[in-house]
Amino acid sequence: MTLIQLFQFILSISILVILHELGHFIPAKYFKTKVEKFYLFFDPWFSIVKKKIGDTEYGIGWLPFGGYVKIAGMVDESMDTEQLKKPAEPWEFRSKPAWQRLIIMLGGVTVNFFLAWFIYSSLSYFKGESFHDNSKFENGVAVSDAGKKMGLQPGDKILKIDGKPAERMETSTINMLFANEATVLRDGKEVTFPINEDGVAEVLAQSEAKAYFGPRFPAVIDSLLPNGTAKAAGLIKGDKIVGINGKPVQYFDQLSDELSKFKNQNISLDIERNNTPQKIEVKVDDKGKLGFSTDTDVAQKEFEKTQVTKNYSLLEAIPRGFQRTIDVLTMQVKQFKIVFNSKTQGYKKVSGPIGIIKQMPETINWEFFWSFTAMFSVWLAFLNLIPIPGLDGGHVMFTLWEIITGKPVPQKVLEHAQMIGVIFLLGLMVLIFGNDIVKWITGKF
Repeated sequence: MTLIQLFQFILSISILVILHELGHFIPAKYFKTKVEKFYLFFDPWFSIVKKKIGDTEYGIGWLPFGGYVKIAGMVDESMDTEQLKKPAEPWEFRSKPAWQRLIIMLGGVTVNFFLAWFIYSSLSYFKGESFHDNSKFENGVAVSDAGKKMGLQPGDKILKIDGKPAERMETSTINMLFANEATVLRDGKEVTFPINEDGVAEVLAQSEAKAYFGPRFPAVIDSLLPNGTAKAAGLIKGDKIVGINGKPVQYFDQLSDELSKFKNQNISLDIERNNTPQKIEVKVDDKGKLGFSTDTDVAQKEFEKTQVTKNYSLLEAIPRGFQRTIDVLTMQVKQFKIVFNSKTQGYKKVSGPIGIIKQMPETINWEFFWSFTAMFSVWLAFLNLIPIPGLDGGHVMFTLWEIITGKPVPQKVLEHAQMIGVIFLLGLMVLIFGNDIVKWITGKF
């Protein structure tokens, strides 16, 4: 973890927290509700800085886990119930009509949603969108063993995921983990298959969860291991392997699959050296390898052929930004399918603050920074809408109950529910943060 990574994370979170809390603060003030505190980060026992302006104390706390506005007459995470024992004042939250309280509580997530929409629209307009187009993988995809277990096969051309066109490789690698089925072009025919959860679990168990399929490229030798059988047989840098025992091989993933069938056996390789065909006898080791690495330049050139950049006018960028926001929100919802699945065990990949910080680039990258901020803004909106006491969604749930039934939820019920919610959220935070620390100590990030 570097200071630059930490800086980018804190800056992003600070922007999101301040704007989220403004989403509560502005309608509260508009409806003439007293706001006692407006804080970036939490301030148990003491604050780093604070200043009172009017009725509101503005400050920065020392515990960087979010922020809050303390609205008078509201049961919140501070669990300050002394004021609630007195008759309601007209400037208190509890004395306001239910529809006003609902607007105040929805203000934060509304700001988060529109912030993400604005950022994504701006990125699409000013930067465009670069991605690798699945339709440009002319030779289909290479697939890892985990990807094969999911249902993919080498040479597949990915067409649809859950019935929707799959244009971009970057999103397809993620969406397929959450999907029920995928449609590919296989041997000239469209084939739809169910996603095998055992394969998803294997993908998630890998350190690079996104790398279960990628471009196919020729098997061109770059470097040879000193004690490898390839070097002993006389293979050299630049040799292109095109066959095994007379069977044509076009791509490196085909070569790997074929070699695994001949462990500890001698084989005949068909190669091209300086455009001249040759045959070389070589022994496959006990791992199904020959002891060489491929030419990364060849692989990179094949990958670059699939990259496209889309540019958007201002009128195109606005709806595109909205669509990107909805896509991220949908992905947040779908991920619960694998997070809480006992087979896929996605919960093991959940990261807390330390894990997120380590994913930040080690140099300032503003495009990444704003993309991350937009994504996290959507995440905060979704998270806060979950109907758990202690979150905005819990307050919304009780307020909607009052609007529907015409009867407010008893004060004691609100207090007990808030207490349970806060304890649950603190326990969850400790669990996630503790998991981060264990991963950090054991080097599993």
